[in-house]
Amino acid sequence: MSSMNPIPAKACGPGRPKDLEKRAAILEAAKDLFLEHGFDGTSMDAIATRAGVSKLTVYSHFTDKECLFTEAVREKCAEQMPTALFDVDVSGSLRDQLIAIAHAFFSLVTSDASISLHRLLTTGAGGSTKLAQKFWEAGPQALQCAFAGFLEREVAAGQLQIADVRRAAEQFFCLIKGDLHARQLCGCANASFDKAEVDAHLAATVDMFMSAYAPPRQA
Repeated sequence: MSSMNPIPAKACGPGRPKDLEKRAAILEAAKDLFLEHGFDGTSMDAIATRAGVSKLTVYSHFTDKECLFTEAVREKCAEQMPTALFDVDVSGSLRDQLIAIAHAFFSLVTSDASISLHRLLTTGAGGSTKLAQKFWEAGPQALQCAFAGFLEREVAAGQLQIADVRRAAEQFFCLIKGDLHARQLCGCANASFDKAEVDAHLAATVDMFMSAYAPPRQA
């Protein structure tokens, strides 16, 4: 099952040490402008201006606009779902860890930025099918791989019994989105939800997931 472990992305640049503050400013500018104007409507010149750097500096960090878009998506996911979230704590509660992952993922997919980006891509305003594929690989797929690795380690520790961790990871994230996220995507007037409603949904989903994949009890 080692193939499910996320593979570190190759650097989108020549690999020399860069000014991290400028890189961060470029990524922040890119995240804002891609949401405001779409992929095609955002130029590297505009990103450079918003970031307060030269276009040459932008290209010294990111080889092209597609690479910058991919890195912006990857960083947005890492902000709300850092790799430490998927570290197995054998001394802690598995349920508590799953609840933490569920809350982080739900917050990510229901954020204004995620909803705007989803609409941008599904309406075609985001660019080509290739761009949508890059978004999928840098965002949802990378998170699924990280979570599948977490599940693999829990299976090895005897906390879960899962024959197909890839499928289980997909199921978990789909269940976490639930009706709440679907209403939000549709723009329903009642798409806003309070903390108690979210907490109840996530807890019920985690409990169902754990029940489905609980190891057999020892006789």
